[in-house]
Amino acid sequence: MSITADRKQEVVKEYATKDGDTGSPEVQVAILSERIKNLTDHLKTHAKDNHSRRGLLMMVGQRRRMLDYLKGKSQGRYKSLIKSLGLRR
Repeated sequence: MSITADRKQEVVKEYATKDGDTGSPEVQVAILSERIKNLTDHLKTHAKDNHSRRGLLMMVGQRRRMLDYLKGKSQGRYKSLIKSLGLRR
C-alpha cells in the first residue's frame, strides 16, 4: 500500500524544484498522489477495509490543502503541477 523507497526517490527527483529538495509543495503533493493511487488500488480489491479508507480520505484532504496553499502562492506552479500529475481541478 505504501510506496517503496526507490519509487519515492524517483518521485522526489522528478518534482524537485532544486537539488536536494524534499519539502516543497510540489514534491509533497506528488508523494501524496502516489500513495493515494496505491491505496485506491488496494481498496478496489479490499472493499470493506474501512480503516484504510479513512486514511485515504485524510490523505486526499491533506493533498487538497497543500494544493490550495500552492494556488495561493503561485498560480503558475499550481497549474503546471496539476497538469503533470493529471489531477482534475
